Amino acid sequence: MPAACPHPDRLRAHLQALAHQLLERETAVHLLLLGALAGEHVLLIGPPGTAKSELARRLHRAFDGARYFERLLTRFSTPEELFGPLSLKALEADRYERLADGYLPTAGIAFLDEVFKANSAILNALLTLLNEREFDNGSGRVRTPLVSVVGASNEAPADESLLAFHDRFLLRVPVAPVGDGAFTALLQLQDAAPPALPAPITAAERAAIAAARDTVALGEDALAALGALRAVLQQQGAVVSDRRWRQLVGLMRCAALTEGRDRIDALDLWLVPYVVCADTEAVPRLAAWVAEQVVGAVPQAAPWLERAVQAFEQQLEIEQALPAEGSEAGDDSAGKLALARAIGGADDSGMLRVVAASLEDKMRRRFSPVHKAARTAQVDELLQHTEAARAPVAHALAALRQRLAGRLWLPPALAEAWCAAHAQTLALLDGLHARLLRCRAGFDSLLVDEALPGVVPPAVALD
Repeated sequence: MPAACPHPDRLRAHLQALAHQLLERETAVHLLLLGALAGEHVLLIGPPGTAKSELARRLHRAFDGARYFERLLTRFSTPEELFGPLSLKALEADRYERLADGYLPTAGIAFLDEVFKANSAILNALLTLLNEREFDNGSGRVRTPLVSVVGASNEAPADESLLAFHDRFLLRVPVAPVGDGAFTALLQLQDAAPPALPAPITAAERAAIAAARDTVALGEDALAALGALRAVLQQQGAVVSDRRWRQLVGLMRCAALTEGRDRIDALDLWLVPYVVCADTEAVPRLAAWVAEQVVGAVPQAAPWLERAVQAFEQQLEIEQALPAEGSEAGDDSAGKLALARAIGGADDSGMLRVVAASLEDKMRRRFSPVHKAARTAQVDELLQHTEAARAPVAHALAALRQRLAGRLWLPPALAEAWCAAHAQTLALLDGLHARLLRCRAGFDSLLVDEALPGVVPPAVALD
């Protein structure tokens, strides 16, 4: 990473400051700061009271010299509210110019609430400002210092006339109310001093990122995954413009560069749902596709192993329950055992319990050493299958954790969810392994009669 770019530790400190006491907002926080560093605009979609404006206000403090502008838009909003009043002196000289100082054309970070409710006059002026970073003032076009516009809306626009403006926001981030798991923490939040802000990101550092990010290579695995993604979107009838694809790659390059990497890899596709999805409902579905098809982070079932373990458990129950040879024909051991248990329940000496145990052993079926060895060998073979199934999953989890180390922008909750998918598979296999070990111990505890013929028992049916 070029020395002129901000260090990842400093960017991490900015993320912590942005997320201070905002529950379940880490994805929005990461995307806001990354989008601003990449010079892209971000749309926050969610109901009122979900900290959308607070996120924008905090974002502007991360950038040195960035002036902040905020407006709530309605259909009655006028251009003067956003771009400044007309200059009377200019009108006297037959010039149509605005006094833009302190308004949107001079802002670095801007927050536009209910952004799609503005009228067409405002939206048309915003299109040029957002896309070109320029503002038409009178007969001239003025360059603006705009870093990023954060828009907010309750929902994505349904009106086709708004689609061009909607497309100006590269990142579209769902922001939902706090879930049930964090509701208690929300109620117990108390005012606390925010963490000390790190040095703000300068214009020179942003320029260094913009100049260096094109040196980041697009890895073959990422390129292949993007190709597969495009095919999936085409099958679903989703349209993604060429410009948006290139902006997506630029965003991933920015993420890799600021993490100190010189190559985009397939894990960077976690950003895709927030770029290509036109509505918030599609985001979870595409995120699941990335997790399954790109990362391979999906819990795996082991139906054959589960059936096999269950078959051995049932076989062990059968063999442990078999009565001793001849016990069915006049053997009164069962009656003696019932009497010993009844009396032994009130016996403090434990002697009758010893008698009961001896009677239980007498009533149990004896097996030949060959039978016992065959059963334990069959279980050992299945244990080897379980260990063989576990090895690649454990390797995949370790490899994924290694790839995730040092990732700055990937939300920790998402990284943990990817790892948890492999961990869930390991837990399943470990549980089957533990059940097999108990089966082995059970077969190993079968009573043996050396005098019995050494007949190998039929294999346990696994299907």
